[in-house]
Amino acid sequence: MSDHVLPSRKVAVIGGGPAGLMAAEVLISHGMAVDVYDAMPSVGRKFLLAGKGGMNLTHTEAGAAFLSRYGSRAPQIAPMLQAFDPDALRAWAHELGIETFVGSSGRVFPIDMKAAPLLRAWLKHLRDAGVKFHMRHRWLGWDETGHLRFATPEGECKVQADATILALGGGSWARLGSDGAWLPLLAQHGIAAAPLKPANCGFDIGWSTHFQERFAGQPVKAVIASCVAVDGSEYKRQGEFVVTATGIEGSLIYALSAHLREQIIRQGYATLTLDLAPGKTFERVLDEVSQPRGARSMASHLQSKVGIAGVKAGLLREVVAKEDYAHPHKLAQAIKGLPLRLIAARPLDEAISSAGGVLFEALDERLMAPAMPGVFCAGEMLDWEAPTGGYLLSACFASGRTAGLGAAAWLQSRDGQ
Repeated sequence: MSDHVLPSRKVAVIGGGPAGLMAAEVLISHGMAVDVYDAMPSVGRKFLLAGKGGMNLTHTEAGAAFLSRYGSRAPQIAPMLQAFDPDALRAWAHELGIETFVGSSGRVFPIDMKAAPLLRAWLKHLRDAGVKFHMRHRWLGWDETGHLRFATPEGECKVQADATILALGGGSWARLGSDGAWLPLLAQHGIAAAPLKPANCGFDIGWSTHFQERFAGQPVKAVIASCVAVDGSEYKRQGEFVVTATGIEGSLIYALSAHLREQIIRQGYATLTLDLAPGKTFERVLDEVSQPRGARSMASHLQSKVGIAGVKAGLLREVVAKEDYAHPHKLAQAIKGLPLRLIAARPLDEAISSAGGVLFEALDERLMAPAMPGVFCAGEMLDWEAPTGGYLLSACFASGRTAGLGAAAWLQSRDGQ
């Protein structure tokens, strides 16, 4: 290392979500001059909205199980999460003055369950450290000299940076800034990306008018849902979901949405199988529905013997042929394995997150694009997906940290340090 003082390198971080802010934190701690640019009037808008129902930061699930949530991209996500795991994330939050706790599901939340206090503390920390923020700056790409172009309320401006970190989000919730408009800008410079697709999304089924009018908005609780992925593997989860006017949505559906979406893309539909009585064996259900019901209606019989009532009974009526109710074996099969035919994923802009994005194959291990040395990518704009439950934020934080460290190391190597 040379003994003279080197001038501070300027890094532009484009995108003020968790990945961009974490990259900024790393860079400022390495002596870089950091400017954060965001198209919205304030940073972290999607982060704040996601935290309205309870800010789920991460998950305490064991390492191998945790990594499995990232599917085919687990090998690329693994080193980032190993360097900044859930324990490290919690320790980081505690340093900001935000205490956390582990819920009964293993999910990790701030004590007050809110995102705003954490974001306020984080932004104060960053500003105090010297990070500069530029709001209402929509990135337009690069000019012919390599300067960054931004559209602002005062007109277009250009910025020179020694390195750039792109943390522009995916394509869901465009009103909060994640609109995928960066895809063609990167393609023009040879940075390959997969098309954006909805993830953690609902699905259309096409209910009958009667079912839709009676049950839309109602939760379906205590069920096991299963589906078969395109590679033939079966995936199964227990939980609950919500009936919508057009189909289904909710945490149980989100956990399987990647497999369901890919099945629809491949064959035009997907089958989601529901066990409406997960606490009972098929044999027990068969025995219960086979018992004489006397003068009772079938609805009363199913409710008293099997506990099938309300929206669960409605689902049975929606799918099972009327004549099959007279055959106990067919009825028991439907209760333990009710097939729902999903015909379409809900639109990308409605999804909680998106799949697709910048291919890891277009980046090096530091998340820099060899096609554009000095340009790094992080967060949801990378080609990965995960279910809700803390997995999304964990990888956004970790990838932002990786990109920040990568940019610092790249700049220091150029300075001969």
